[in-house]
Amino acid sequence: MTSARKDGPEEGALRIHQAIARDLGTAILTGRHRPGDLFEGEIEASERLGVSRTAYREAVRILIAKGMLESRPKAGTRVLPRHRWNVLDPEMLAWMFAGEPDADFIRDLFELRGVIEPAAAEFAARRRTDDQLAVMEAALGEMGRVGLSTPEGRAADQRFHHAVLAATHNDALAALASSVGAAVSWTTKFKHRKKLMPRDPLPDHRAVFAAIAARDTAAARNAMAELLRLALADMEIGEPDRGG
Repeated sequence: MTSARKDGPEEGALRIHQAIARDLGTAILTGRHRPGDLFEGEIEASERLGVSRTAYREAVRILIAKGMLESRPKAGTRVLPRHRWNVLDPEMLAWMFAGEPDADFIRDLFELRGVIEPAAAEFAARRRTDDQLAVMEAALGEMGRVGLSTPEGRAADQRFHHAVLAATHNDALAALASSVGAAVSWTTKFKHRKKLMPRDPLPDHRAVFAAIAARDTAAARNAMAELLRLALADMEIGEPDRGG
């Protein structure tokens, strides 16, 4: 018995509409299309880009699902305000960090992680299983072997933080794993791109692991909070100017 494969035109169309979504999404993120701006019509846009109307329509649907665009009959397709965007979408994070991410947004990510991850580490210290502890330990070992400057090291870093969230045995927290993991990976990659690695962050991760292994809830919370504080300090982005 042979298995069906979806090669050829369908696979190509998938790649095309994702590439269009990436390019349009990046244009929105960088301000080339601003909130309230009206997009050109589907026919005009697809002809200008040299793609099928179907591929362009699917790309727009991706951005609608991410909260970046709104399309209404007779009113056209407009860019939505930033507060409507799903900025924790892993794909959107990749688009942001492909260029020069806004310093305030980087800080926003760390503030969000500072709310979520110390509490997650505390729960993990109370609820983790031996198997979950083994996943964390293996991730730390990989981080130590290959370093965080490599894709493999960043993937191991993601696995460590994902394992901490999984060890909370809280489905709502675990659902955040992909977004937190993407934030971990992209901020680490950004630091290396900017050569902002004045110290080795592995001991900070080991401190979190040791506290979770010892089932020391207070130490786990504090160690994760310190890990995040130092990671943000490594970014060297200064204090925000938010007014008020």
